[in-house]
Amino acid sequence: MGERLTESDVQKIKEEIEYRKLVVRKKELAAVKEARAHGDLSENFEYKAAKQDKNRNESRIRYLERMLKNASIVSDASEADEVGINNAVTVYFEEDDETETYRLVTSIRGNSMQGLISIESPVGKALLGRKIGERVLVKTGGENGYYVVIKSIDKSTDGSQDAIRKF
Repeated sequence: MGERLTESDVQKIKEEIEYRKLVVRKKELAAVKEARAHGDLSENFEYKAAKQDKNRNESRIRYLERMLKNASIVSDASEADEVGINNAVTVYFEEDDETETYRLVTSIRGNSMQGLISIESPVGKALLGRKIGERVLVKTGGENGYYVVIKSIDKSTDGSQDAIRKF
């Protein structure tokens, strides 16, 4: 089983693949040709850098195509009172007496530094499908874990501006 993606994730990936094939690929090939014209390839740094950029673009295309091929589509729809994908969730950490707000996203958009928590992470798995007021155990491995309480759910967010992670 591959990545779990929403329809909007699939659309973003398809757009990036098309852009890389039609725009970036042409630019990189032109850069390689220009660098090759500068002469001796054994000591031509521009040629080597251009080839690396071209190969990096081709690798990204293959990575994205493989991701699409192996992906399973998940719905970002959820009931009005339960946590779903793209929902901002405010949780209370009992042990730390702190409140944090996260947005649950698919793993290809996860970025904990920006408050984007993957549905594949321990916190994401624990919160997905839960309701306001529920006390949820977040398992961190084996028998270990901690409790959080869901304080609020904001359904007004969408993932249209989230970036797809790099490799």
